[in-house]
Amino acid sequence: MMLKIDDLVVSYGGIEALRGVSIEVEEGKIVTLVGANGAGKSTMLRSIVGLVKPKSGKIQYLDSDLMLIKPQNIVKHGITLVPEGRRIFGDLTVIENLKLGAFSRKDEKEIKEDMEWVYTLFPRLKERIWQQGGTLSGGEQQMLAIGRALMSRPKLLMMDEPSLGLAPLIIKDVFNIIKEINKQGVTILLIEQNANAALKIAHIGYVIETGRITIKGSGKDLLCNDAIKKAYLGESVKV
Repeated sequence: MMLKIDDLVVSYGGIEALRGVSIEVEEGKIVTLVGANGAGKSTMLRSIVGLVKPKSGKIQYLDSDLMLIKPQNIVKHGITLVPEGRRIFGDLTVIENLKLGAFSRKDEKEIKEDMEWVYTLFPRLKERIWQQGGTLSGGEQQMLAIGRALMSRPKLLMMDEPSLGLAPLIIKDVFNIIKEINKQGVTILLIEQNANAALKIAHIGYVIETGRITIKGSGKDLLCNDAIKKAYLGESVKV
């Protein structure tokens, strides 16, 4: 198992944001965690990358205890996070943003190859390499955030609400690219409010409600689950 989270409890000022959460992410899969705003999805990602210290529980990644690794060293272990809200560097150009994604690497030849890979995934970024990140559209900024994350050559790519604030057609593009990245060997942990789009591409899905995992199943099974349909599957976005 690539990532195993066991009985994770996280508190903010006495309020438990996660109440004994356990999930597994198998290598080569797309795993999604869906739930309403405030259910604890982002808290789990922040715990994995060390930005939040859990009260109890375990986070095991390959052969490492992630809770013993400093946040600044997580990327060297092959884990990268595409944060909610994209968080690109608006004053820097597209190419500068991408180069920053490779800051921990020294393999210049492979960095250039990965840059070309990012441009094949996102041709629009290649057209805008000298444009400042802050002048890109929302969809292009999301593509840049994903591209920047890929420049670290992650084994596990974690994404926090990649569809947030995007138009339906752009959401379709982004999810198709997530599928393509996974086909090329990157394991993906996807946090999403857009359950419909996320479950369509996920091998495994988890539903989180008020800090607890309530349902687990294949993406296909969860899409057909009546309770999930009623609670989460509103407007359909074809992916």
